[in-house]
Amino acid sequence: MSVSYVERETANPATLEFYDKAEDRFQALLNIFKVFGHQPEYGNAFTEMIMAILKDGELDWLTKELLILKATQGNDCQYCVIQHERLCDMLGMTEEKIRDIDGVKYRTSPHFTEGEVALLDFCIQIGEDANRVPKELWDRLHANWTEPQIVDAAFVITQYIAVSKFGDALGVALEPMFDGVKPMLTINHPG
Repeated sequence: MSVSYVERETANPATLEFYDKAEDRFQALLNIFKVFGHQPEYGNAFTEMIMAILKDGELDWLTKELLILKATQGNDCQYCVIQHERLCDMLGMTEEKIRDIDGVKYRTSPHFTEGEVALLDFCIQIGEDANRVPKELWDRLHANWTEPQIVDAAFVITQYIAVSKFGDALGVALEPMFDGVKPMLTINHPG
């Protein structure tokens, strides 16, 4: 761990107010929120952003979870992948589909639609070089998704790339409830 968690016992009033909101929304005070205890204003903004993402919008929540898993796996974020694999399971995604997100298995998997394959390819492309999305990929995206859906996808992907880098840079560890849980997706995570 690189940055300490701010525990409730040592939190200032602004941090306690943020913690109460975060716990009410997420039903737990996750370690990533305890890091934001050092900057509760950012914590509030982060919580609002995550809550805006983790629900049906232009894209349904389960489709967003595909993108979250792919984006965070691309950054080897064990914290994010394990938590979002669990969310996918809770939302009804099969273990086979989760496992086929790994690498580029999704491209030939029977568990993914052409549109989902295009979104996952978009996710990889953004992670590698967002400035050079090929025309062929844009054509596949536009053939399967509306422009508001594509904007939703790009936002989810880029925000979760940032979330995974933020958490890993600060050494955020999985909560005790995840002790012994191994990710289904391949993660090259130290420790």
